Amino acid sequence: MKIKAILITLFIGIVMTSEAVTAASKDRIERMEPTDWYVGMKDASLQIMVYGTGIGTAEVTTMYEGVHVDSLVRLHSPNYLLVYLNLQGAQPGTMMLKFKNKGRTWSVPYQLKKRAMKGEERIGFSNDDVLYMLMPDRFANGNTSNDVVEGMHDKLCNRQEPSLRHGGDLEGIRQHLDYFTQLGVTALWLTPVLENNRPADNNKHSCYHGYATTDYYRVDPRFGTNEEYRQLVTEAHAKGLKVVMDMIFNHCGDYHQWIQDVPSRDWFNSASWLENNQKTNSKSGKQQGLASDRRSEYLQTSYKLTPILDPYASKVDRRETEDGWFVLSMPDLNQRNPHVMKYLTQNSKWWIETVGINGIRMDTYPYADRDAMARWMKAINEEYPNFNTVGEIWVTEPAYTAAWQKDSKLSEQNSNLKTVMDFAFFDRINQAKNEETDGWWKGLNRVYNVLCYDYLYPDASNVMAFIENHDTDRFLGNGNDMTALKQALALLLTMNRIPQLYYGTEVLMNGTKEVSDGQVRRDFIGGWKDDVRNCFTTEGRTKVENEMFNWLSHLLHWRQGNKVISKGSQTQFIPYKGVYVLARRHEGRTVLTVLNGLRSTATLSVARYAEVIGAHQTATDVITGRTIDLSRDVMLSPREALILEF
Repeated sequence: MKIKAILITLFIGIVMTSEAVTAASKDRIERMEPTDWYVGMKDASLQIMVYGTGIGTAEVTTMYEGVHVDSLVRLHSPNYLLVYLNLQGAQPGTMMLKFKNKGRTWSVPYQLKKRAMKGEERIGFSNDDVLYMLMPDRFANGNTSNDVVEGMHDKLCNRQEPSLRHGGDLEGIRQHLDYFTQLGVTALWLTPVLENNRPADNNKHSCYHGYATTDYYRVDPRFGTNEEYRQLVTEAHAKGLKVVMDMIFNHCGDYHQWIQDVPSRDWFNSASWLENNQKTNSKSGKQQGLASDRRSEYLQTSYKLTPILDPYASKVDRRETEDGWFVLSMPDLNQRNPHVMKYLTQNSKWWIETVGINGIRMDTYPYADRDAMARWMKAINEEYPNFNTVGEIWVTEPAYTAAWQKDSKLSEQNSNLKTVMDFAFFDRINQAKNEETDGWWKGLNRVYNVLCYDYLYPDASNVMAFIENHDTDRFLGNGNDMTALKQALALLLTMNRIPQLYYGTEVLMNGTKEVSDGQVRRDFIGGWKDDVRNCFTTEGRTKVENEMFNWLSHLLHWRQGNKVISKGSQTQFIPYKGVYVLARRHEGRTVLTVLNGLRSTATLSVARYAEVIGAHQTATDVITGRTIDLSRDVMLSPREALILEF
C-alpha cells in the first residue's frame, strides 16, 4: 500500500508540475517556429525560433535521447532566441526543452514526428501534368462562417469590390475536386493560402491574393485551417490530383511579427530605418504596419531584373533590383542572413511533410538573393530529389529565363531550380493572336522564333508554359474569340512544356487589368450559393461555355498518360503560307499540331511535311475523331487548329 501511495503521490506531483510548466511556458513564450518537426531528415539540424518577452537571454537544454543543443543565437531584439539542435539519431516522440531565464526554470514540450514517407518518395509535378491555377478567394465559398473572422484586422468581405475579399476558401475547392477530374487537369496550383493579417487599404484594397504573409506556419483562417489544407491535399491525391503550394521568400507582409519587433538589424533588406519605424509604432501600443512618417526612407525595387545577370551591371542597379522592397506593404527579407534562409528552408520542408504538397511555385524568384536561393533549392533537391519547384521569372527573353534553370551553362551560378516559367511564350502567343501570320516575323512566326531558342534550356520539358495567369490580362481580353483561344490551347497542350491553365479559361472567362487586377480575378460563376448560374455543371453553363469546356476537357483527357506528348521528340516547321506545324514523335507514333495563322482559309501542303508524315495516308483528328486524308493537301478554315495523330 505504501508503494501504491508513493506512486499516486508521484503521479499527482507530475501532473501539477506539468500544469505549472504549461503556465510558465505560456507566460514566457508566445510562439515557437516550427511548431513541430520531423526526424529522419538528411539534414539533421533544426532551428527553432522562440519568441517571448525577454526570452533572448534564456539558456536552453534538453535530455531527449539523440538530440543535443548545437548553439543558441541571440539576436538584436531581446525577444527572440534561435535554438539550433542536432537531431541525428533522434526518434519520434515528445522532447522537453528546458528553459532557464532570470532565475526561473521551466520546460516546454516539443513534438518530433515520424515522416509519412521518405523524401525520395515525394513525387513532384512534371510535363505529364497539366496545372490548373486558381485563387482560393475567387474560386468557391464552401464555408460562409469564415468569411469574416473576429480578431483579424480585415473584416471586410464584399463581392462587389474587385480588390476586397470575396469569401472563397479551401472548403470550396475541396467540394469541387470532381470538377477538376472531369475537366481533365492533373495538378492544382493555389495562390498563397498562408495568413495575410493586415487591414484593407482605404477599405478598398485587401490582401485577398495572399502575397503579404504574416504567419508562415498558419493557413489564413478565412481560407480554413492547417488541418483543412492537409485534408484537401489528401483528398486531391485520392482523386489523382497533385497540389502545388505558392510560396514567397522575397518578402513578407508589413503586419508580420518581424515588422512589429524586428529580430535583427539585418533581417530585412534596407532595414536600418525599420528600427526607427518600430519605435514610432511602439508609442501607439498596438500592432500596425509601416509608420507613415517613415515610408519615404525605404528602398523601392526597380522591378528591372536584367541587372542580376547583366555582366556589365552597375552596383546601384543590382542593389535596387535585389534589395529594394517589392511594394511598401511587402518588406523585403534579407536572404543573405543565414538565419533567415534557415527559417525559410525549414518552412518549405515543413509544409511538404505536414500537408504532402507535390510542388512549390516560388513567387518573384530573381528578386531574392541569387546565391541564397540556389542553396535553398539544393537543400530541397537533396531532401526530395523527385519533387519539383517552379520559379516565377518574369522576363520575356528565353536567354534570360534559361539561365535560371538548373545546370544552365549560361550562368556561373547554378540555380538548382528545375522548372522556370515561360514568359517568352506567353508574350509571343498573346501578340500572335492579334496578327496575321506573314512570311517572316508576325503572327505564329513569333512562336516559331521563340521555340527555336529551346537549345538554351538544359531541359525544355521542365519549362512551364502558359497563355495567361493572375498577373496578366486574360487571353480573351474583354472579348470572346474562342477560335484564337482554341488555337493557343492546342499548342500549349502539345508542345514540349509543362502546361499551366488559369481558372475559368474553360468557360471563357475574360477581363483585363486596365481598371484593376480584380478584373482578371473574377469569381468563378457557381462558387457562391447566390450565383444565378453554376458553371461547375453542364446545366449551368451556356451553350458556348459548354462547347469550350467539352473541347478542352476532351483534349486534356487525351493528353493524360500520352507518352508522345510527355516523352516525344519535337520538330517544328517555319510557318509556310500562314500555316504553322509542330510535330511530336515517340516509339512510332506521331502527333501533328497544325495551326492556320490567317483569318482566311489556308492549305496544309502535305508534301512539305513528308519527313514527319512518312508513308501515312490518313490521320485521326484528336478532337472530332474524324479521319483526315493525308494523300492530298488539307484545307484549313480561318484560324483553325488541328491536332492529328497517326
